[in-house]
Amino acid sequence: MAQPDVLKPLKTWSHLASRRRKPSEYEIVSTNLHFSTDNPEAPFELDPNFEMARWFKQHRNASPLQHPDWNAFRDPDEMVYRTYNMQQDGQETYVYGLFDQFSARGHDAMLEATWVGSLARLYAPARYLFHTLQMGSAYLSQMAPASTISNCATYQTADSLRWLTHTAYRTKELSKTFPDLGLGRDERRYWEDDPAWQGWRELVERALVAWDWGESFVAFNLVIRPAVDEAVLRALGHAARHNGDTLLGLLTDAQLADSQRHRRWAAELVRFAREHPANREVLDGWMRRWAPLADRAIAAYGAALPDGASAVERARDAARQFREGLMS
Repeated sequence: MAQPDVLKPLKTWSHLASRRRKPSEYEIVSTNLHFSTDNPEAPFELDPNFEMARWFKQHRNASPLQHPDWNAFRDPDEMVYRTYNMQQDGQETYVYGLFDQFSARGHDAMLEATWVGSLARLYAPARYLFHTLQMGSAYLSQMAPASTISNCATYQTADSLRWLTHTAYRTKELSKTFPDLGLGRDERRYWEDDPAWQGWRELVERALVAWDWGESFVAFNLVIRPAVDEAVLRALGHAARHNGDTLLGLLTDAQLADSQRHRRWAAELVRFAREHPANREVLDGWMRRWAPLADRAIAAYGAALPDGASAVERARDAARQFREGLMS
């Protein structure tokens, strides 16, 4: 009587076994985690026509941005939850060390009231902008077709919350030294009515209803975030240093360090997507759709900065060069 074949036990997960090497920590905890991609017609193993299933089938599965194997995407930094927390714990220690040291030196009392008035108008309301970045990243985390993409978006979501928290903290600190400038009270009015913010408002509010996962990625990661980096972080930090506000300059530098990681994984995803030839036209079309709104947002905000004209030109050129570099 023939003996049945005996299956050899796998030494690792089946989807990693073909690599013929020991998988890394990143591969073990980051890859092929989305159960909702197993059956494209029924993402949640329930009625394929209930509302959430239809949403994922339309805005993820039927996206113009397609690839035969999204699960093959890899974060160039191979960030995992453990290493993200270790790294950003150090970042937060650094940032709050800045707050403590500059507070002990009486930094805010040495600032000119006119500059702090500019911060009340151009810095404190940024927490609304950072919150929209947080929401955009959280949506991408839910909708991305591979867990390695979702993980990058999740860490980006946390970074945006950190930026928001830093802004709120500084707003409260400044209000203690300058209680009559509306700090902590007028941010919503500035965000909703001040001309400096209306370009950003239009841009992000439109982007938050770009439901297609690919277009949302392009709008936020390839257009909006680089524009915010260059205009709201870099240009404002530059102006801060010129007005004796070294603390804000160092704070925006720390946030720009996060942005460099965001750009690395976004650029790698573009490179990966372009392996599928039709995606070049899709990505280019979405960038051309969103870039004019970003340019207008930079112009309106930059015009309010002390070094308005040159700040606008530098920020717009830097954001455009990033986009163009992705497609070269």
